[in-house]
Amino acid sequence: MLTSLVRANLSKSSFRTRTDLGVWRSSSRKLFAMQEVTAKMHDSAIKEPKSGDPARVGKKKDEKFMLKTAKGTRDQNPVQMALRERVFNVIKESFARHGAEQIDTPVFELKQTLTGKYGEDSKLIYDLADQGGEMLSLRYDLTVPFARYLAMNKITNIKRYSIGKVYRRDNPAMTRGRYREFYQCDFDIAGQYDPMLPDAECVVIACEILSKLNLGEFRVKINHRGILNGMFKVCGVPDEKFKEICSAVDKLDKSPWEEVKKEMCEVKGLSEEAADKIEAFVKFNGGPELIEQLLEQDIGKNESAKKGLDDLKLFYDYATEYGVEKHILFDLSLARGLDYYTGIIYEVQLVGEGEEGVGSIAAGGRYDGLVGIFDAKKRSTPCVGISLGVERIFTLLENQLAESKAQPRSVQTEVFVCSVQKDLVKERMRICAELWREGLKAEHSFKNNPKILVQLQYCEDKQIPLAIVFGENELSQGVLKLRNVATREEVVVPRANLVEAIRERLANTTV
Repeated sequence: MLTSLVRANLSKSSFRTRTDLGVWRSSSRKLFAMQEVTAKMHDSAIKEPKSGDPARVGKKKDEKFMLKTAKGTRDQNPVQMALRERVFNVIKESFARHGAEQIDTPVFELKQTLTGKYGEDSKLIYDLADQGGEMLSLRYDLTVPFARYLAMNKITNIKRYSIGKVYRRDNPAMTRGRYREFYQCDFDIAGQYDPMLPDAECVVIACEILSKLNLGEFRVKINHRGILNGMFKVCGVPDEKFKEICSAVDKLDKSPWEEVKKEMCEVKGLSEEAADKIEAFVKFNGGPELIEQLLEQDIGKNESAKKGLDDLKLFYDYATEYGVEKHILFDLSLARGLDYYTGIIYEVQLVGEGEEGVGSIAAGGRYDGLVGIFDAKKRSTPCVGISLGVERIFTLLENQLAESKAQPRSVQTEVFVCSVQKDLVKERMRICAELWREGLKAEHSFKNNPKILVQLQYCEDKQIPLAIVFGENELSQGVLKLRNVATREEVVVPRANLVEAIRERLANTTV
């Protein structure tokens, strides 16, 4: 632009003196210099954005892009997915067996829906950038969205299950099955029912699933928020500090008492005398006999604690009728730091060698007040449920597979159609089409003239139970060979009876 301006001025100007010409030349040099500087600044702004510009955010000089999954997440290969589907099927069958209906809720909620429901763990919620005027967060669990769903749809009675991913900004421990993105499988009963009947069934379901998965010995720790509140009252904890101290006690399964006491006294301002009294209680665990002992002590005289102890006494009676009492352990150190629990709480742990817990894989409890928070008229709907954190289960099963060197099937194919000669691809297609119409799971090679050894090797690698093998000779005779892939035994069957023969052999084969 500057160049064209100067040239235009040059063509239109007439210089009366040498002085005028000199002044013009000097001005022209300055204009060209300004143009050059402006161009360089423009190029620099494009190539090297200033600090804080979007193009520079998160970038370092000469940083190389690393292709990986985000921290606390992982991909699932076909074998891992096959294992997951088996676990999910066991869980879904158990939920359905107990009469639950399935629902689903969005993976993100309004931020206001989630905040203030998880105590100190609220800092682990993933907040999303403002999108169209709504402040959103990724769901932390499936329980709070369920309570929102009940209030929004004015539902007062339902037995529901839900399986979905949740997100937490936690420090991941991948080898222990702790991730930032993971699945939860929830079973909940909402409605006004008699005490401990739905609560006991939730624990029965957890025991049923773990027994079916053959994960080894497990125990279900139980406690009651009423007992905890009564214990804090007897120990001299101020009412306004109940939730804070409960969150501290909840860390006893991961931290020694000395660290928990330090947090109580130095961070939360509890007196050492009160902390020492709490220590005397949280050391206790046992069965129905412990409940009777506590009822006879000072804590049993506290109204809140007495109601909780009576509830657990009834719970043990029902657990005995269901045949799961051997798994139950009343543990006064179990606190569950989430704010919304109001009654019985429980946590399921696997037990390793030396009776040392190797991880919590399920937890839950009663939350009678959560729905009322979302209801416009503050109407409460009693709820109780249990949530299985299945990533821990997946990790344990994967380790078991690695040790046994077993390989689960990653495909569900029942029969593979093989040709032994060239130009038989259309016949393979006709056979597959017939099998698909009959509801059988079948596949064939996507090569026109595949080698027979390659086809049979694929069957063995994928653990496909049966293979159909044929060439021109079999087609001319109206027969096909049906091969047991594991034993490599072959039988000749009439082409017209193929479907019947396949079903008969599948019925006697473990797929």
